[in-house]
Amino acid sequence: MQIVDKNTDITTVDFVKGATLLINKPYTWTSFDVVGKLRNLIRSKYNLKKIKVGHAGTLDPLATGLLLVCTGKHTKTIQSLQGLEKGYAASIKLGAVTASFDKEMPETNPADTSHLTNQTVKETCLSFLGQSTQIPPMFSAIKKNGTPLYKLAREGVVIPREPRDITVHQMYVENYDDPMVNLHVNVSKGTYIRTLADDIGKKLGVGGYLYNLKRTSIGHFSADNAIEMESLINSLEIVTENS
Repeated sequence: MQIVDKNTDITTVDFVKGATLLINKPYTWTSFDVVGKLRNLIRSKYNLKKIKVGHAGTLDPLATGLLLVCTGKHTKTIQSLQGLEKGYAASIKLGAVTASFDKEMPETNPADTSHLTNQTVKETCLSFLGQSTQIPPMFSAIKKNGTPLYKLAREGVVIPREPRDITVHQMYVENYDDPMVNLHVNVSKGTYIRTLADDIGKKLGVGGYLYNLKRTSIGHFSADNAIEMESLINSLEIVTENS
């Protein structure tokens, strides 16, 4: 398996034979934006009509961090990569909620957080360690009759979602600086950190939503080794021009 990270010479990569790229997804880009941009650049480089390119684990547009993108024959490994444990650095804002559980939608239901203590916040967060069930948010890429739930949510439609079994393997509460909680978590496949933020806010009785999110790891792959998207684009464009 050819792994492509920030230290890789792009000229040595055979995207057609197959590669797995560690990419730092830019803020506001969708995971599909990344895949689409890379597919177009690779098609141009090799003068191909089509090439398989896919990602292993969607990141929300307002999240940054590690995105694994597979090309060519490596797309066959996507399913196994999706099942790997994932690590995140998250900031949760307490004292308000949003319909999307993150910053995409405006704050509602403001609540006083001045009574919360560091110990109370930390103990509440850590109570989510281990196995539990979680209801996926309406603002998600899960499909209902072929339509992503987030499209229905933006139209004001809410439908029942089945709870999913999840596991929070590890959690470290870095600090609580009213109203912000900063923490690091390692979770199983299918865990929504936005929903975790909402659940923590509910349990504290003041509401909460995901303010910032960065995926720091997928299995043994680390965001520290990820390629910046701008750098990758520049490298591929230069290679394409010189091909």
